Amino acid sequence: MLERLDRCWRVLATAVSFASFGVGGLLLRVLLFPLLSLALRKPAVRERVCKEVVRHTFSLFIWWMRTLGVLRYEIRHGERLRRSGLLIVANHPTLIDVVFLIALTPRADCVVKAALARNPFTRGPVRATGYLCNDVGAGLVADCVASLRAGNNLVIFPEGTRTGRDGPLRLQRGAANVAVRGGFAMTPVVIRCEPPTLAKGEKWYRVPSRRPHFVIDVREDVRLSDWIEAGADDALAVRQLTRSLTRFFSMETCREGA
Repeated sequence: MLERLDRCWRVLATAVSFASFGVGGLLLRVLLFPLLSLALRKPAVRERVCKEVVRHTFSLFIWWMRTLGVLRYEIRHGERLRRSGLLIVANHPTLIDVVFLIALTPRADCVVKAALARNPFTRGPVRATGYLCNDVGAGLVADCVASLRAGNNLVIFPEGTRTGRDGPLRLQRGAANVAVRGGFAMTPVVIRCEPPTLAKGEKWYRVPSRRPHFVIDVREDVRLSDWIEAGADDALAVRQLTRSLTRFFSMETCREGA
């Protein structure tokens, strides 16, 4: 009986959480960001301030979900994200991974789906912060490199979408292209959620049998030379780096209790 009541409460609390997220996005779009546009005329300054607004808003959202009993979480080595010019690469098991990473990372930039720039609940933050949309084709890599060189921290999920429940991990080459073309080290973040929830294709109201526990584990930086053979040209280096990232995340996400 108590287990059933707990589960019902978590369904309701999850609905409240996501409704709050949507309302918050609309309020930022129609109230706060227009005021910032009037007050801050320099685009670079305005985007930087808007990024911090979103970071604090996401921190509040995570606190709200934990307070409601939707989830628990543990952050390991979060101080490693409080630097500048980081290329942050992470696996993507759940819908809210990006919320955690942006909440933990000052001056966070990220690559988002173009649809989010058209969604009424998310387009305000996406446009105000200058987040990079994935529909710009070949220019996306150059935009990512420019963002990092400007001192932003770029969050990329190399899978491009949430991890599927079945089959091997499949990574795209975008993150490796940015690292190789720009000569950047990478900061890997391993995200675990037990029991799984908010996975690809999973409805938000399908809450697990117990409250999910997130672990956000920020690893030490990886130099390109650690995973790429000396003398490799750019195309070969991108392939080698993508294979190395695939092995790394496949092994780390399979480790029990790591």
